Amino acid sequence: MLGRRMAEALAGGAVRAPWGVAALLVAAGDALAARFGAVAVRGELSGFTRASSGHCYFSLKDADGATATLRCAMFRRAAGLLDFAPADGQRVDLRGRLAVYEPRGELQFVVEAMQRVGAGSLYEEFLRLRARLQAEGLFDPARKRHLPAHPRAVGIVTSLQAAALHDVLTSFARRAPHVRLVVYPAPVQGPDAPPALVRALALAGQRQEVDTLLLVRGGGALEDLWAFNDERVVRAVAASPLPVVCGVGHETDVTLADLAADLRAPTPTAAAELAAPATEDLLAALQSQADALRRSVARRLQTQAQRLDLAALRLARPARGLAVHQQRLQRLGQRLTAALVQRRERLQREAPLRAERLQHAVHARLRLEQARLDGHARRLHALDPHAVLARGYAWVEGADGRPVTSVAQLPLGVQVQGVWADGRAALQVQAVEHRPPEAADAPPTRL
Repeated sequence: MLGRRMAEALAGGAVRAPWGVAALLVAAGDALAARFGAVAVRGELSGFTRASSGHCYFSLKDADGATATLRCAMFRRAAGLLDFAPADGQRVDLRGRLAVYEPRGELQFVVEAMQRVGAGSLYEEFLRLRARLQAEGLFDPARKRHLPAHPRAVGIVTSLQAAALHDVLTSFARRAPHVRLVVYPAPVQGPDAPPALVRALALAGQRQEVDTLLLVRGGGALEDLWAFNDERVVRAVAASPLPVVCGVGHETDVTLADLAADLRAPTPTAAAELAAPATEDLLAALQSQADALRRSVARRLQTQAQRLDLAALRLARPARGLAVHQQRLQRLGQRLTAALVQRRERLQREAPLRAERLQHAVHARLRLEQARLDGHARRLHALDPHAVLARGYAWVEGADGRPVTSVAQLPLGVQVQGVWADGRAALQVQAVEHRPPEAADAPPTRL
């Protein structure tokens, strides 16, 4: 009835009475159902979400890059018949009917069936770029750096109007208000976003005023997040001298900037939580350490107090200490007296044996010295000149009593003395004969 009224009004060119909003929307929905009925449409999925009720909501856009977008709803009964997991960028064929969503007055497509055709152009570009950058090593886990455990300052690269900035600021204010925050503003969507994000990342690296850098943005469709798949942004993230935490979109959204960052966070709020520990946790850890230190000091003080008490008890009774030392001195004196007595008795027992050994040693030494003396006497007797004279030799001595050792000392007519073993005689030199030098070694001439 409402649809016929709508058709009649459109045909007549005039509206006789004003429509109510709900009535107009119902009439428009009926007109669409009557005009199109069941239709099929092909496009690329964008912003796909599945509610807790099981209903699915997403947008369908042309895969050739056109800006047209159609809001879609797929209820739980139809979603349960799917044989694949829908995701942004997939190209699909939908069968269903056009309708008007009355609470917002929006045109939507109620999906009865969905069949996958292939990946959309934007998603295909995403896969190609990911494969190329991965081959270059930009996503290598070995090049990722650890975040500072206790940063003093954290930088945030995002739009000043983004809800992600509010989420990050709220998280830091709640969990780590001591951390200084520096915002490097840049648009996060649209054609101007990639160069602006690159400039913001470069500025943060040049200024070196923060310890960690957060690259954040809220959720959205694949084309809304495409700035974070831009090759320039991905390379800037990989080349950043500061550790980068990337928190873009929701938990299921994955961008190339996430893969190039040192750490990926599922959401901007999670990025803030990963960048700095909570003040309450730090205070709890400090309190735990303080308690442990306090207990350790208390135990040490108790131990020293016990030692002090024991020392005080010892000092309070000096007589006991003196008595102990006196007893020790007495024992040492007794041991010394007993040792002296034992030493004296042993010496007394050993005295006769020692005397006998000494007497034997003296007699042996006397015999040895006597034998040495006899030997010297024999050698001395053998050297006695008179013993030589007794063997038939004689010597000549001058008037001064000195021996004449050369005929040169005997001038003719001189008076000399001849000495023999049994006496001497006065002699006068009547002739002198000199012996040649070669006969010097001949036996001496007997007078």
